[in-house]
Formats: sequence, structure tokens, C-alpha cells
Amino acid sequence: MTDSPQAIDPILASVIARRLKSITEEMGLALLRTTRSPILNEARDFVTGLYDADGDMLEQTEYIPVLAFALQPVCKRIVEFFGDDIHPGDVILHNDVFSGGNQNNDVAAFRPVFHEGTLVAWAACKGHQADIGGAQAGGYNPDAREVWQEALRIPPLKVYDRGVLRKDVWGMVFANIRYRIVEEDIKAQIGGTRVGERGLQELIGRYGLERFLAHKDHLFDSTEATVARGIEAIPDGCYEATSTVFYDGVTDGSTMEIRLAVTVDGGHVTFDFTGSSPQTPGFVNAPYAATASAVMLTFLMLIDPDIPHNAGIQRRVHIVNPEGSFLNASFPAATTFGNSITGPTSDAIMRAFAQAIPETVTAGWNRFLGFAVTGDDPRKGRPYTDILFLALKGGSGATFGADGYDHIGLINCAGGILAQDYEMFEIQNPHVLTKHEYQPDSAGPGRWRGGLGTDTAFRIDGENVTAVAFGDGIAPGAEAFGLFGGGPGVLNRAVLRAPDGTERVAKSKEILRDIARGTMLVQTAGGGGGYGDPFERPAELVAEEVHNGLISPEAAARDYGVAVSADGEIDRPATAALRGAER
Repeated sequence: MTDSPQAIDPILASVIARRLKSITEEMGLALLRTTRSPILNEARDFVTGLYDADGDMLEQTEYIPVLAFALQPVCKRIVEFFGDDIHPGDVILHNDVFSGGNQNNDVAAFRPVFHEGTLVAWAACKGHQADIGGAQAGGYNPDAREVWQEALRIPPLKVYDRGVLRKDVWGMVFANIRYRIVEEDIKAQIGGTRVGERGLQELIGRYGLERFLAHKDHLFDSTEATVARGIEAIPDGCYEATSTVFYDGVTDGSTMEIRLAVTVDGGHVTFDFTGSSPQTPGFVNAPYAATASAVMLTFLMLIDPDIPHNAGIQRRVHIVNPEGSFLNASFPAATTFGNSITGPTSDAIMRAFAQAIPETVTAGWNRFLGFAVTGDDPRKGRPYTDILFLALKGGSGATFGADGYDHIGLINCAGGILAQDYEMFEIQNPHVLTKHEYQPDSAGPGRWRGGLGTDTAFRIDGENVTAVAFGDGIAPGAEAFGLFGGGPGVLNRAVLRAPDGTERVAKSKEILRDIARGTMLVQTAGGGGGYGDPFERPAELVAEEVHNGLISPEAAARDYGVAVSADGEIDRPATAALRGAER
């Protein structure tokens, strides 16, 4: 090895890569311990990242998958917007979906990192805020018809200039946001960027700027090569698939189609969404960044999972997404639902690649049906808001050789049971949890079954409560799909049961106002799709799951061809007859 600072030491490259990753994780730990909203410190709806002076990704840690590529486009926009007007101590906020953002509730804080007076990098934290202005508290507004009815737009905005808070700018932003907790959470994110700045300055100071930059370029090239190998393992060809999104929030019975052509050619892959449905009049639209994140997070599931998350990932991946479709809506469209379109987008991607790499893809994951609940907490005399991550997480799709994960959540925000602690749920919200358990027979049957969904019920003891339903997966055809003979999971469903006994079944997208105190919200999150012929699943495994209450005896006979008693005893002759019968 030479002493030249440009010489590449593979061991040092590995050390730098791992240190960059650890810095982003330290930033995340800071947020987990300093943010106040359960959306951040419980559901972990945030991402931390480091970027070079040009805005290219050095490393990221995504605590929620849909934010996987939600910062690099914004960082590049900030670099372009401010030019030379960047100084040590600056902090810039951003959320605007029409200048690189993925969702207006997801607000990012960026801090430039300097070494000996030279801009060398950026540290950033982006998190989902409890409110962002607009017409509806909590940020989700199915009645929105334009972006201004959804949120306060924050294009690149400097709130600290050379380390000094711009009080007028700060005051203007938070005068347009309902909850004080958002201001505190943004301060926590700014603190997270300071953790990233310190870590990077220490790393560069240890090895020198020239050596760091040379190894950075090497890491980008190495990651590109790894991605290329993953793509080259996929047979060249064009693979087409479709997926459907149900109900635009305006016209009952409406559907939107995702049309996808995936072309694999010589170590490059192109995702072409040409021909997808036009943008909707409501909020069921995505900005470009949200669809790009959906593409990247799904594709990374299909190749090497240990690829470093840096700018080299994207060099071999190309996205064609014409403006004006509901996957890349034109200004000034409402787009808050865009992150939730990740599920249907991933469905199309999995169906396309099932034609090329059938033993790598998964069956369908349960789609999103969430509630943003806002109101007043009479115990504390202050407002509260929550997205109820506890109740919305269903099962994942099965894959070749493995069942789906139970209660993992959505493909765009997996997290499972860790996403919301039961005791914290009741401490932070005026809700009393009465039921949260696996739903029997919710998983799509298969040689490998889908992940189980859940049943959740809780009593709402808040006042002036509004629940905003925003999701999918309740219309026939929206079930998590099975593959290669596997069956679908069950649909989502949510019911509000008032104290007087009346019930209201929630639509997938609507605002439910003036919810009476004592109302029960009962929600089903469906299971994932199955993979392979369910009659090939070992009878002993089916019997064990009947014994454990995960599959009913009726479903065991109907879906798996296994005759089994409630205590798990297999009737061998009856099972042979069932499995031998023409299906």
C-alpha cells in the first residue's frame, strides 16, 4: 500500500463505510431519545442520513422503508438553491413535494458540514410531523383538492444562519402549525444533524479530506458494482405487470391503475410507469420522490440486502414516470396519500419480477389502512394526535421457502409489534386498549402461508375527536395477492361503535368527525398472501397451527386439505381423501 492519500486501502474503505453507517445510527438514537411525538419515538417514522457536498448519499439509516430515498433529491435541490450562500452553523428546513419532497408531513432538517472552511458534506434528519398546517389537523385531509389545503409548504428555508436562529422565520413557520410538539420535534431533528456533523468532522479529521474523498468515490463505485451483479443475476427481458389502487377519495367505486414495464438489460434495470392512470382530483396522488422511494425499497428487497446505502445504488436503476399521472402528479395537486401508494406500486414490481426470479419475490403484503386521530386529552388538558400504528400492521407476503411475517406491517413501513408499545399507547393517548391479537385464518394459504393479520379494539376517551381514515385494502380485489397457487389474505376493515350501540363502517378515505367519547374503534389489519400450492404444506405444520389457534379446523380442511380436530390431531385417511380429491 502506498502512502499517497489517493491510494485505495480496501480495509480503510470498509472502516469508513461502517463508520458512516454508525454515525447515521447515532443520529437515529438521538431522535429516539429526544423527540416527543409517538409517531417518531414509537413508530420510528424518520430517516437519518449523510450526503456529500454535491448532495449525493454517503449513507442512510431508514427507520421506516418509505423514506429510503426521500432526502438525496432534496439535498441536491438545497445545494442548487443556495449556491455559495452556505455557511457553518446554517440549518435548512424542507418539506415541499414540488421541490423534491415525498410528503408534506415529512419535514427534513439539513446541516452543512465544513472541514477547515470547506463545505464537505451534509447531515440530515427527516421525520413525520404530528401536524403541518393545512385544513385538517394531523396533516391527512381526504377532502383536499390542492396542496394548500393539505399543508404549509416549506421549500428550502434557512432557519439558522451562521449559528444564529432567524426568529422571524422560525416564528412564521410554527405560527402555521397547530401543535407545539412539532416545534419540539424539529428541534430534536436539528440536534440529530449536529450529531452527524460532529461524527463526520471527526472521521475526516482522522484520515484527511483527500483520503476520505478518494475512498468515498471508491465506495460509490463498489456499491454500483454490487448492484450491477444483482441485476445481472436477473434474466434480461421486459416484464410487465399491473396493480390497482381503489377509491380516489372523491368518487365511490373509482380505481386507478398502475402500469409497469420492467426492462432488465446488461446490468441496468428500468422501471417504466408510462400508461398509468392520470392524477386524481383528490389526495390519492404521489409526487415523483414517493414513487421513486417505492421503487428503490422494493427493488433492494430482491438483490443483496447488505448493499451500503449510498449514491452508487441508483446508478444502474432508471425510472420513467411521466408527469401528470397519479404516480407523479403535477402542481398544485394534493398528494398526501402518495406514501401509501407504495403498497400497490410494490405489488406491481413483485408481479413483474415473479416472471423472472420467482424464488426471490414475495406474494402480496397487506395494504395500508390507517387512522390519524386528533382531539383533546382530558387527563392532561391538551391536544393529542396519533396515527395508531399499533392497529394498522398486518402480515407480509410469503416467499419461496418461508412463511410471511406476522404483524410486520406494510412494505413501506414495516416494524411489527415494536412500532407502538401497549403501555405507551395508553399513556400518550386517551385510549384504552381492549384487544390486540393475531386474527385466525387471516393469512393467505400456501405451501408457505402469508403473515397473519391482527384484530385491534380500543375505547376512545378523548374529547372533540376526529379520525381521518386514509388507506386501501377494504375493497374486493385489494387483498394481499397469492403467488403460484397461493391464496390471498383477508381484507382490512374498521368499524366505529358508538356508546349508543350504533356502528359505522369506515371508508378507506374519509374524515370521521365528532366521535363520541366512549366510542370503540375496532380494526382488522389483513394478512399477507400465500406462496405455492397450500395442499403441499406439511399436514403436521397445519395441525400445529390449528392447535395454536392460528388456523381453524374448517380452514385447514378447506384451504389445506388437512382434516384435523380442534386439539390438533390429524385424521390421516380423511386428509388423504381431501388432498387426493380434484380441486
